[in-house]
Parts: sequence; structure tokens; C-alpha cells
Amino acid sequence: MGNFLEIITHDNGQKQATEPCLEPCSIERGMRLLGGKWKGSILWHLKEHPVRFNDLARQIGGASKKMLSQRLQEMEEEGLVKREVVSDRPIAVTYEITEFGKSALGFLEELKNWVEKHQL
Repeated sequence: MGNFLEIITHDNGQKQATEPCLEPCSIERGMRLLGGKWKGSILWHLKEHPVRFNDLARQIGGASKKMLSQRLQEMEEEGLVKREVVSDRPIAVTYEITEFGKSALGFLEELKNWVEKHQL
């Protein structure tokens, strides 16, 4: 975000950026990591302590168990949460936020405050 983007207009009227982004910027990379539906909510619900899968599903209304499971798997692969099998029979799994995941909580708090301030 430190680069100044200038648009030049050629004699034929065609416009061109002088220094276009050739790869995703920091904002885009961050949104790819945290912008998936339910990811922010999942991190928010895990911020205090580990939560069992079914309890998390109850807390996040509107997300199907299939969707929640997919997001949690993605987030585990990305290092945002860790999964622990508590019991095999019946299967019981808990999810806990990692230190990396905790590093996003400040951003999520600011987003929450922004939404509430503007009544979005």
C-alpha cells in the first residue's frame, strides 16, 4: 500500500497504470485468509477457550455443520486453529485458536467496532 499508483492516458485514449500490482496486495492476501464466510466468527468464538464442534455449531447460527467443518479444516491447514480429538466413541472434537489465529483478534475487534459504530 506504500506505492503511489498513477494512471497515464496515451494519445489514443487508452489508460494504463504506471506501477500496477502484479500480485495480490497485503489486504487481498489477508482477506483470502480471513475473509471466508464464517472464519471471523469462528475465531471470535474460540478466543476465550477451546470449544467442542457441536457447541461451536450451536453458537454460529446460520452455518451448516458441513460448512463449519469445511471452514475449520481450512483454518486448521492455515494454522489459525488446532483440532483435538477428545474421544473416539462417540467422536468428540474440540477446536482451539492458535497464537497465529489470536494475532487476528485485534483486527476483528476493530471490524466489530466499525460495524457497530456505523450500524451496519
